[in-house]
Amino acid sequence: MGSNDAMTGWHMDALRRRTVGVLFAGVALGSTGHIAAVTVTSIVALELGRDRSLAGLPAAAVVFGAAVGATILGAVMGRWGRRPGLAGGYLVGVIGALIAVVGIVAQSFPVLLVGCIAIGFGNSSNQLSRYAAADMYPSRRRASAIGIVVWAATVGAVIGPNLIQISGDIAVSLGLPRLSGPYLVPVVLVGIAALLSSVLLRPDPRDLADQSAETGRVHRVQARRGDVLRRPTVALAVLALIAGQFVMVLIMTMTPLHMTDHGHDLGAVGIVISAHVFGMFALSPISGRLTDRFGSLPIIGAGLAIILASALLSAVAAPAEQLVLFIALFLLGWGWNLGFVAGSSMLTGAVSSTERARIQGVSDALIWSTSAIASLGSGVVVGAWGFPVLGILGAMIVGVVGAVVLLGRGAVRPPSRPAAPLEPVVE
Repeated sequence: MGSNDAMTGWHMDALRRRTVGVLFAGVALGSTGHIAAVTVTSIVALELGRDRSLAGLPAAAVVFGAAVGATILGAVMGRWGRRPGLAGGYLVGVIGALIAVVGIVAQSFPVLLVGCIAIGFGNSSNQLSRYAAADMYPSRRRASAIGIVVWAATVGAVIGPNLIQISGDIAVSLGLPRLSGPYLVPVVLVGIAALLSSVLLRPDPRDLADQSAETGRVHRVQARRGDVLRRPTVALAVLALIAGQFVMVLIMTMTPLHMTDHGHDLGAVGIVISAHVFGMFALSPISGRLTDRFGSLPIIGAGLAIILASALLSAVAAPAEQLVLFIALFLLGWGWNLGFVAGSSMLTGAVSSTERARIQGVSDALIWSTSAIASLGSGVVVGAWGFPVLGILGAMIVGVVGAVVLLGRGAVRPPSRPAAPLEPVVE
């Protein structure tokens, strides 16, 4: 009997590792396609809309689509499982990219916006994949699983922008406008991600979910979302996720413009933003291991503290000091990553398996909504008071949230922690 149990346990571990690998591949493909497309949205918008004031609308449409997608896909996953939700989201992203191509060919700005909404909807599958991985592992390994899936976005961040030129050449060879080329990238890559999710996510990640932390927990299948979100642990996790995202987008959005306004060339801007993206994604496995080792709340606190330091550094940096901005933006990305991985792990552990998908979807919808507000508001703040005030505002926000997290830590229910040593999620 013991031998059979060991074999069953080994088989489950193998299935979970394989599933994490499929999720990793889906996010790598999906993020590459998504980033290739959104990199040129403002350029395409200016060409079609002929008005600089409209150039930010497609990016806002992408964010709006992601917020809508997170809510809808969360509900789908809660009812039918992770696989149909992830595959369906990716499929909508493919359709959105095709609509965007039609908009560019037809020189229709409204059609482009519709396509961008659907592209953002598809990106929700990238984001929600981390929760599918988290479901499968006990609390002592959950953050590591999240970190590995988030790490996959590094592939998209590095490769996506580099596909713009070659995809434009391919579009021209097909008789299409050059700027439609980057939108062909998600048609192919996000399409492959949809196919992989549909075919290879079997059994469904939900069926591989770890149930060890469910003992003694009340399952509130009919609990209203508002009631769940008011639970102290859930509220703190969501608050930390929103605050990190808001401040990160607030500062990151205006840094390129701030640099070019003070004489930096695009090469310098690219170096600084590359450091930021590296901090956002490349260190995800480390963030996961740290969270599993020390717990979610301390790592959330560390992430907020690093974002605070980054915001202050951004505020006091002389515009000519590229190195200081390089460090500040790297820290901004790393602090966000620590809070994102730890907050996602904390949220997963705070709700029962019957509540997770829909609450995670609502949480991501709130994150994307605040991203849109931060993106639009950052320009207003810089235009009225300057870039240093943006850094001070960001520092004030994370300082207040950090104080709330510190004061509320006593109300947080710690997850059950088996005494077993940490094990790697993938081998």
